Order: sequence, then structure tokens, then C-alpha cells
Amino acid sequence: MTLRIFCLFILASAFITVSSFVKDQSPAIGSKKVISTVIIDPGHGGSDFGARGKYSNEKDICLAVSLKLGELISKEFPSLRVLYTRTEDTYPELHDRAKFANGNKGDLYLCIHVNAARGKRVGEIVGYKTVTYYTGKGASRKKRTKRVPQYRYTNLPSEAKGTETYIWGAHRSEDKELAVIENAPMMQEENFEQNYGNVDVNAPEFIAISLLKTKQYFKRSATLAGFIQDEFAKVGRVDRDVRQRAIGIWVLQATAMPSVLVETGFISNPEEEDYLNSQQGQEELSACIVRGLKNYLAWLEQKQQTGGVETTSATLAKTMSFLETVENRHKLSSK
Repeated sequence: MTLRIFCLFILASAFITVSSFVKDQSPAIGSKKVISTVIIDPGHGGSDFGARGKYSNEKDICLAVSLKLGELISKEFPSLRVLYTRTEDTYPELHDRAKFANGNKGDLYLCIHVNAARGKRVGEIVGYKTVTYYTGKGASRKKRTKRVPQYRYTNLPSEAKGTETYIWGAHRSEDKELAVIENAPMMQEENFEQNYGNVDVNAPEFIAISLLKTKQYFKRSATLAGFIQDEFAKVGRVDRDVRQRAIGIWVLQATAMPSVLVETGFISNPEEEDYLNSQQGQEELSACIVRGLKNYLAWLEQKQQTGGVETTSATLAKTMSFLETVENRHKLSSK
């Protein structure tokens, strides 16, 4: 079954590529307004604290940065409608965040998160202990002693720092632990199977189908992510590059629009935690994202003016029909 799904995925990918790139939800050529609505999603919230530092929680930083970001976008682009999945310390379920974005016909989805990494565990000898042991058997049995070093272990804070921006992509083995952390709240939601179905987010066939669905937004998501990372680098942030992963899958994969997830910094690094909680740090992060957005809009306008070949609605309809066939076959084979 997995082989069949991947074969279908390859065929459909080729079909979409040959049909050229979809123009998402941008207006027709000649219009000055390339997007209308931006959805901002502050990660975590409520009982889902996210990553924790020495004195702060990811959910609070995400909300603070998101609100500053939205305010700055509205100031810089007055014609854009800015909507938030949450504006308080609440936890909208992940499927509701995607439903909110899609229902409001968002043209862009910005998800704000905070990163974390494990620190080093180091040990030092603090003394020795005499231990008794025996060798041999019967008459040859002898009592012996030896000095055994005693260690004291210390967990050092993580030294990881910098920002990275994610777009949805194939699941990678090195992201396994992070994927479990990010998707854990989803698994604990009430009516999980009703909202998400009986799905294994790590299954190859699920990833193949999801990749197929998001292919039309891949280039725009990657372009926006690149612009954002460029701006972070300009202000001296460690540039951890644009990455792909299947983490936070229901907010990146399930939103029918270009989507990025910005990991603003490492709460596990004391220096970074101070930066993430500071007014200056939050304003700088927001400003970088807005400048990245500005460059992205200029890029869209240039594409609009050049009038590149786009996929027709008929071609898109055929693609979606193909997807439904793939999913139906998958459901039948799972029964």
C-alpha cells in the first residue's frame, strides 16, 4: 500500500509540475493588491505551555511577539486585514486554527514559535569511595578493595541560539523528537479521531498525500521564509536557515495558503531567553518578519506584472479530483 501511495504521489507531482505553478489566491494581473488577509497564529497557549525556560514559557513569548507583529503589519500595510488565532492565553485546538485560517480566506499564514534544545551534562570528580569486592571461589576466595571515583553532575544550559523558519516538508528522522513534542497537544485534544481521523502523522503514505496537497504553495512558502531569514541575519541574529519538517503539521499542512512557522529563538539558552522576553528583542523580531513580508509582497507584485503562465482552475480541479481518488483508495485499504 505504501509503495502504491508513493507511486501515485510521484505521478501527481509530475502532473502538477507540468501544469506549472499555481498562483495561489492572488488577484488577476494588473491588480496592485496581491494579498488581502494575513493570519497570525501564536503557538501553544492555555494549558499547553510549550517549551519552558528558567523563568518564562513559550506560549507567552509567542503571544507577545505575535501581537507586536500584527500591530506592525497593520501600520506598515493599512490595507491588509490581520487576524489572530488567539489574542489571549487560550489554546485553540490545532484543527480549529487551520479551520479559522481557511474559513477567513487567508492569503498568508504566519505561525510564531520559540525553540528549545538540550544542554550538556558534565561530571567532575568530587572524591573517592572505597569499595569491597571478592575474587575467586572456595579456599581461593579473597577479599579486595578498590577506590572508586565519585562524580557530581551538572546540567549546563543550552548554547543553541538563532532563528530558523520552517515550511512544511517531508518528515526527517532527525526531527523525530521535535515532532513528538509539537504534535503532543494535538493527540491529547478531545474528540481527536473525530477532528483528525485515524491518522498516523508519521506514516509515509500520509506524508505523501500531504506533500501533494501542499505542493502548490511550496514555492511561495519557501520564498517568504527565505526573505524572513535574510532579515534576521541582517540584524545579527544567528541564521539557522530555512528548513522543512512535519512538525506542527496541522497548522502548516492543513492551511490552504502559503504558510511559515518562525522559531524566533531558543528559550533554553539564558541569553536568548532574556532577548525573547525583552521589549527590544520582540520588536526586533517583529520588524524583521515585516521586512521579510515587504520583500515577499514586492516579489509577488513582480510576478504579477510579468504575467507568468499559471495553472488554470480546470487543471487545479483535476488535481483535487486526483487527490480525492488517492485518499479514498487509502481509506478503503485501511478498512
